[in-house]
Amino acid sequence: MNKKVNKKPELSFFQIWNMCFGFLGIQFGFALQNANVSRIFQTLGADIDQIPILWVAAPLTGLIVQPIIGYMSDRTWNRLGRRRPYFFYGAILTSLALVFMPHSPSLWIAAGMLWILDASINITMEPFRAFVGDMLPSRQRALGYLMQSFFIGVGAIVASALPWILSNWFSVSSIAAQGQIPDAVRYSFYAGAIVLMVSVMWTVARTREYSPEQLAAFDDMPGEAEKQRETKNYFSLSRAVSWIAGGVIFLLIVFLAGWDKQLYILGAGILAYGVMQLLAARLEQQKRKGSAFYSLCQSMAAMPNTMRQLAWVQFFSWIALFAMWIYTTAAVTDYHYGSSDPLSDAYNEGANWVGVLFAAYNGFAAVAAIIIPLMVRKLGLKKSHQINLGLGALAFLSFLIIQNPVWLLLSMVGVGFAWASILSIPYALLSNALPSTKMGVYMGIFNFFIVIPQLLAASVLGIFVKYIFAGQAIYIFSLAAGLWILAAIAVQRVTSEN
Repeated sequence: MNKKVNKKPELSFFQIWNMCFGFLGIQFGFALQNANVSRIFQTLGADIDQIPILWVAAPLTGLIVQPIIGYMSDRTWNRLGRRRPYFFYGAILTSLALVFMPHSPSLWIAAGMLWILDASINITMEPFRAFVGDMLPSRQRALGYLMQSFFIGVGAIVASALPWILSNWFSVSSIAAQGQIPDAVRYSFYAGAIVLMVSVMWTVARTREYSPEQLAAFDDMPGEAEKQRETKNYFSLSRAVSWIAGGVIFLLIVFLAGWDKQLYILGAGILAYGVMQLLAARLEQQKRKGSAFYSLCQSMAAMPNTMRQLAWVQFFSWIALFAMWIYTTAAVTDYHYGSSDPLSDAYNEGANWVGVLFAAYNGFAAVAAIIIPLMVRKLGLKKSHQINLGLGALAFLSFLIIQNPVWLLLSMVGVGFAWASILSIPYALLSNALPSTKMGVYMGIFNFFIVIPQLLAASVLGIFVKYIFAGQAIYIFSLAAGLWILAAIAVQRVTSEN
């Protein structure tokens, strides 16, 4: 690695294994969060229509943290490397947050802990996406992202099922007094902290990174199109004022009409985007393009066309995923187990089974990460992704048909294939369109198209369940199925298949 070359050398299977191994622990923590936080919120007294607004912490922290960490890691070089310092410190913060989360004494402290936990996970996770782009030549990047998907699946299998395992195999209590988190959930979070720390530190210790000088010698530096994007002016005061006015008007309508308070999230997002545009326009007028804030805004405005096209694929994909994570516990416990009371045996049995279902779809995702490369080789990236999204849509619809919750394991096959595909193929399509000098910030900005749909979901899903689905969370799966079909259609518009 000390010799400068024009082409990045291919890495061995075990070198790629080591650089992706940390994702096992990241997903262990992420899966514990996804499978148990709604349960924690309901245990601490949250109503079903409050759950989406409480979950807003997760996407909002990603929206803020990931592009900042990406920008910073693009410009970092010290004895730990470029991306690995963020793996190291992020793992410490995430492990501490996992230990403290199940000790939240009240609903609002739990909501605050979710902010801290998700911010810490994002600090650790964001550089891993850029790490693949840094270290692998273009022909190996798809393999790198699928390896990450494999570890995501493996890490989440045990994490999602852990409360059920502790309860059913080791007789750890899954029921607690009102306002208390069950022991099975608390011990699961402790285990998550250990697994995350060990696996991320393995990647930190067992990998090395290219120095800035070595990266500069490779042939994937910015081309003329990227250089032109960097010098162009993108912002205007009139456009910024229009966005600000739109946000203010929307907020006033929500307030005066007495609409659901969750819509304030959507209005605040419009207003914030306008303010960001206004500040960027002022910096542009003042010729202060060297600031970090302007650089972030300019990178977002100048994103490659492939990234813009993939934005719609991600948008529809992640609303559906967020709906699943929020409402599976409420849907399965009510529709399949006949209870919405967090203190009842039936509810807790159903909630534990949801953990098993989440483990199952992650397990099937790990298997899918082995099968998808064969699909890609025969059908290409785009068609493979469309097929996998279609399988996921059928799986969601089956939740309304299947009565015996055991058979929901079959539904998780389709969800697992869609999940593995969502975590890998869009990144494989995108990676070759990004310059190495801005890999981190663009990967962070690409996260916007995961986060924005989640914020939208947090704003409107509660309204759908309350007013359109009459409080029956099971029908959210029909909406999610339709969204994955739209995502599959959007894939067809992507013009670059690498």
